[in-house]
Amino acid sequence: MPSSMKTRQIGSAMAIVHNVWLAVSGLAGGLAVGAGFVAFITVLGLLPRLMQLTKTNHMIRWYEWAVITGVLTGTFFSLFTVTFSAHSSILIPAGFASGMFIGMLAAALTEVLNVFPILAKRIGVHGRIIALMMAIALGKVAGSLFHWLYFVYK
Repeated sequence: MPSSMKTRQIGSAMAIVHNVWLAVSGLAGGLAVGAGFVAFITVLGLLPRLMQLTKTNHMIRWYEWAVITGVLTGTFFSLFTVTFSAHSSILIPAGFASGMFIGMLAAALTEVLNVFPILAKRIGVHGRIIALMMAIALGKVAGSLFHWLYFVYK
């Protein structure tokens, strides 16, 4: 067997080993991130709390499929370069949905950690916790609008 053919076989075997290693490490990393996401959602109790507040316990399968679809869609968009050239009538509701998700996640995190009651006691507005929450929400909206209008929409 000529040496160039032997070198090609070794290179081909190394490429296979390299590709198998990439697949195994990618799968392991994906499983770790997925397990972390599930643990995070479970610890926050986001879905049970959302079902309790909206009185939609009978739609638990819809919630499960919504989470699965969201994770798969996010995975697809992170793996492939996807660009949208959509009209603002489509992008505005998508932005609102993204903002609501982030807001609900932040609210669930603060609820689990009991941030609002502790903050209300510390600053002396325990009886006006609704006003405190509205002030925080309106401040976030004002800050987001300022950032978007001043820095992004120049």
